[in-house]
Amino acid sequence: MATIKIKQIGSPIRRPEKQEKILIGLGLGKLHKVVERQDTPEVRGAIAKLPHLVQIVD
Repeated sequence: MATIKIKQIGSPIRRPEKQEKILIGLGLGKLHKVVERQDTPEVRGAIAKLPHLVQIVD
């Protein structure tokens, strides 16, 4: 299955707790950290909820 690289570009400080939990679920937590995840609908949905905090990198 294909993979996708996700980079955290925003801080979870002063954000709702739900958004912080989504970041942790993706394996992020520090700015500019990049993780590689399988490209599934669940991961795409989590990214769609945090467009201001994460971006997809090549």
